[in-house]
Amino acid sequence: MEILGEIERIIAERRECPKEGSYVSSLLREGEDKILEKIGEEATELIIASKNSEREAVVSEATDLIFHLLVLLGYKGISLEEIETEFVKRRHP
Repeated sequence: MEILGEIERIIAERRECPKEGSYVSSLLREGEDKILEKIGEEATELIIASKNSEREAVVSEATDLIFHLLVLLGYKGISLEEIETEFVKRRHP
């Protein structure tokens, strides 16, 4: 998914050169606790949407959750390539 790589690059750019008015820059500035709070909030919203069988809401909340997870990974300096490598390791025990 090319878009995930694009988002990863934007997060890395904002980490190195914060941009005024950028949501990503503000999350990175507020730090890990704020990012984790957003992940928890989005995970809860995804659970509720799923339990309510709201397909469009599930897609929307899953997107929000993945976005905030990408922000956390960027904050921690963890690349999508590292995540992909871990998936590959798990695919072949």
